[in-house]
Amino acid sequence: MNTKNKIITACTAALVYCAPVGAFAASPTPAATPKSSPKAKTTAAAKAPAAETTTAKVRAIPFHGTIASVEQTTKSFTIAGKEKSRIFKVTEATVITKGGAPATMADLVANEEVRGNYVKAADGSMEARTVKVGPMTDAEKAEKKPSKKKTTEDTSASAAPSASPKP
Repeated sequence: MNTKNKIITACTAALVYCAPVGAFAASPTPAATPKSSPKAKTTAAAKAPAAETTTAKVRAIPFHGTIASVEQTTKSFTIAGKEKSRIFKVTEATVITKGGAPATMADLVANEEVRGNYVKAADGSMEARTVKVGPMTDAEKAEKKPSKKKTTEDTSASAAPSASPKP
């Protein structure tokens, strides 16, 4: 019993002494960062926000629907939704295609099926990255079908019991 108490005490002491050391080692220390002059800090701090906005990865969000209206002057189009309509801005970086071929803003017309992806801008507007006008092409349909078949085959194969010989 005495040996058991000594072991428990030793383990408890080890945890008490090692836990703060591990937490201290995991936290970054100001001494580990390179030192520079105060003037260099202000210029680096001024450049940091600009670098973050340009290098930050922005995830594109998919959309699809029917175009309700097109504004050629503001280079935007509207997709009417169940709850509210969404207005997408077309920028110089937007890639517009129709039937797999390159298209322009003039090819966007009301009551046309459209799909693509967009990103939210800093001002809250939705900027289209890609816009595909018209129904899905045969090539796009073919791309989607194998992925769906694969998942249904995988689930049916795993759900089916494997045949094993009787002993």
